[in-house]
Amino acid sequence: ILDVSAELLRTQGFVNGRWVSAASTFPVLDPATGKELVKVSDFGPREARDAVIAAHKAFDSWKCQTAKERSILLRKWFDLVTQHKEDLAKLITAECGKPMRESLGEIAYSASFLEWFSEEARRVYGDIVAPTAKDRKILLLKQPVGVASIITPWNFPSAMITRKVGAALAVGCTVVVKPAEDTPLSALALAELATQAGIPAGVFNVVPCSREKASAVGEVLCTDPLVAKISFTGSTATGKILLKHAAETVKRVSMELGGHAPFIIFDSADVDKAVAGVMASKFRNSGQTCVCSNRFLVQQGIHDLFLEKLGRAMDTELRLGHGSDPTTTQGPLINTRAAEKVEHQIADAVAQGAVVLKGGKRLEGSFMQPTLLSNVTTDMLCMHEETFGPLVPVIKFNKEEEALAIANASAVGLAGYVYTQDISQIWRVAEQLEVGMVGVNEALLSTPEASFGGVKQSGLGREGSKYGVDEYLEVKYMCFGGLAL
Repeated sequence: ILDVSAELLRTQGFVNGRWVSAASTFPVLDPATGKELVKVSDFGPREARDAVIAAHKAFDSWKCQTAKERSILLRKWFDLVTQHKEDLAKLITAECGKPMRESLGEIAYSASFLEWFSEEARRVYGDIVAPTAKDRKILLLKQPVGVASIITPWNFPSAMITRKVGAALAVGCTVVVKPAEDTPLSALALAELATQAGIPAGVFNVVPCSREKASAVGEVLCTDPLVAKISFTGSTATGKILLKHAAETVKRVSMELGGHAPFIIFDSADVDKAVAGVMASKFRNSGQTCVCSNRFLVQQGIHDLFLEKLGRAMDTELRLGHGSDPTTTQGPLINTRAAEKVEHQIADAVAQGAVVLKGGKRLEGSFMQPTLLSNVTTDMLCMHEETFGPLVPVIKFNKEEEALAIANASAVGLAGYVYTQDISQIWRVAEQLEVGMVGVNEALLSTPEASFGGVKQSGLGREGSKYGVDEYLEVKYMCFGGLAL
């Protein structure tokens, strides 16, 4: 079923440099067909604990390698990921469902974090601070925190790992990765390439597990005393559970949680560019990204024109199908539960007066028609709950203050988008939006050079950029006294 090289199609867990089987397995399904692809080892708390112990032992030697040595290994890993991009993309399409073109894009994005952090490894600087007394020197040193538990989602099964692990390994931490139960194959393929790159045993461990065992495995990774740091990408609800676990031993925590991005289009905007932005932001991965635009606020002067042009673009540019078909732009949602959620949001909106201009129907399995709604109000479920699907609910607004009030009326704040040609308005709105990232006349903003993260209940900490390594470092103050100067 999977036309990839045998070395990259791994179905066992990876602990301490060895491929390890578990007592049971769980199936990985093709979300487009519901058919089983392979069975993967189903790790439990015992195997998770073994992985933590392996990472803890490896930390002693890995942290002592020079920054240049770690940099070279990460660069080799980057080269191997790039070299095997076709097979890695096929794995993503198979287990996640996204079209091959997007999967290839994800592998390039995934590799870029290994490249970026291979370079940042050599730029972790401390400080020498001017003392108040003449007989001492004040030094601030940066040191790796230790073992990091990395818990990742299914929507970017490769890039969400490298964005975290690249930073962790660069500064001398070791990791235990728990991939999402829907998409373990990408994580296991990365483990194979990490080994080929020469990353030592125990530095990078992968513990795949089923939905049934995820809670118990996650608890081990968040409560074990040997774990110093937790980095999680996923839902806000799950993030809160993990934060409670982490509180018991006061662990360092990074959380990249849910989003509910507003996409504001003002009268001065270039409507064609705004439509192109919506198409890119909303329909990438069939609407299953944490920075997807969810709430579309369009000023009344261009509202009708925008709807007309967006509807035309949806008709001409979107094609549903299996991700392996080169003509497909819209794959399935990850599972039937995801499709049911979108279906429910559409039904709720229609019941409250929304008008379906395009799509609106649930198709076979987990496929959903790309859907455009007008006459949307702030009372509707789709305006309060992250969709994670191909739904475009459009609200008409009059004044800038009204758009900002609607946009900020959310408990989460990850990304936001603004389309306008008024420079003063750009500054006003960008600064007032309660989000961690703002796209101004641009809908695709993720890049390893820039910080990624949110405010409010969208999380804690930042990934990527020069700040990404700080999540895995402690600052140690050394007072060097007794000097005869």
